[in-house]
Amino acid sequence: MASKSKSVWYCTSCGNESPKWMGRCPACGEWNTMVEAPAEAKKAAGGSARSSSEARKPRRLSDVDFSAEARKALGIAELDRLLGGGIVGGSLILIGGEPGIGKSTLSLQIPLGCPSLKTLYVTGEESEKQVKMRALRLAPAGIPDDCLIFCETQIEAVIEQARSLQPDLMIVDSVQTMYTDALESTPGSVSQIKEVAAMLLRFAKDSGVPVILIGHITKDGYIAGPKVLEHIVDVVLQFEGDNKGSYRILRSIKNRFGSTSELAVFEMTGSGLREVPNPSEMLIPMHEEGLSGTAITAMLDGTRPLLFEVQALVSSAAYGTAQRSATGFDTRRLNMLLAVLEKRAGFHLSAKDVFLNMAGGLKVSDPACDLAVICAVLSSNFDYPLSLDCCFAGEVGLSGEIRPVAQTDRRISEAARLGFKKIFISSYSSIDGKTPAGIRVVKVADVPELVKALFK
Repeated sequence: MASKSKSVWYCTSCGNESPKWMGRCPACGEWNTMVEAPAEAKKAAGGSARSSSEARKPRRLSDVDFSAEARKALGIAELDRLLGGGIVGGSLILIGGEPGIGKSTLSLQIPLGCPSLKTLYVTGEESEKQVKMRALRLAPAGIPDDCLIFCETQIEAVIEQARSLQPDLMIVDSVQTMYTDALESTPGSVSQIKEVAAMLLRFAKDSGVPVILIGHITKDGYIAGPKVLEHIVDVVLQFEGDNKGSYRILRSIKNRFGSTSELAVFEMTGSGLREVPNPSEMLIPMHEEGLSGTAITAMLDGTRPLLFEVQALVSSAAYGTAQRSATGFDTRRLNMLLAVLEKRAGFHLSAKDVFLNMAGGLKVSDPACDLAVICAVLSSNFDYPLSLDCCFAGEVGLSGEIRPVAQTDRRISEAARLGFKKIFISSYSSIDGKTPAGIRVVKVADVPELVKALFK
């Protein structure tokens, strides 16, 4: 009589294992995420324990040879800056994003734009002819000889070829299509993704070859597969933006070798992704002066100052309950700012619809945008246009006070560089150094003082 095969339950959110089904995962707390999968012995190639002769021994931390991490430039300046100065040898990088947003385009542009790197491009989603067609579009001048393509989905075969070729960089598109023979589950399942990622991590650390993984995302915008995938890799980069538009934002979610507060902006063109070294120029107004409901904010995303347009529309509520809608901005924070305007400044907005939009498809979390949001709302409410040569940087508190924000000097310098004549900041802000020529700094203490300065 054949023995009954054992099975375990996996959480699709975090990858936690359980011997039985549970409505709520005990690890991450998500509901209805447990799926059943066979409990298989993981005997993947390269996954067995090292022999005693190969076993590593503990070392003194003081004896570890540490110089600057050996980084390799990828030929795309914005991507190199996002990674912290280039790709680190032996690192495992995960790039995620919606279908059609530019993941495969960016991953193929790397070997095409940097012929000095011997690259192994592994594709499990496209044929060799499909990749060649895209490569000819991205590099019409010619394809480097050291760009090798390998159409394979079995991870053991991929690692075997990589060990034989010893490339400078390996790209795997995508992790959801790879599988290992040690497991009987289908490619893309929780157990397969975990094992494939673990095997690629062991290969990268043992060989020193950096590996770039392409990953899909769910409809909620998270990397598809178990959460443990993001814990395994060294760097997580995610594309944001509307894939129907031309601009793409690549944001650093996790980075063990650099800052996680960075972003890179690209423009999708017929010949691939083009770097946008100065995103402020694409985010500032593209219309004539005289339109109400717009204000320019000076925000920081990581270490990069950005100036972009905040758009607001205030109108009488057509129905009994006023609507509140925000695109790229926290709706709860918008409601808080509207309550401050009503309570502290006396503006009756409870019976009016308020719609807010961040230009360029950005998702904003910098509190310095509060001041521009209030100014845009008031401008639309009064139907009074603000001057296009002034911008705002300040956080608004519950008592109506305007609070200082970090790195005010960098915001002022960026505004002056782009030709703005005036910037409104908190009266409690301290400015280190001399104010750049051509721009006037206006300090305001609270919302009533701001209204007097703008709408007098």
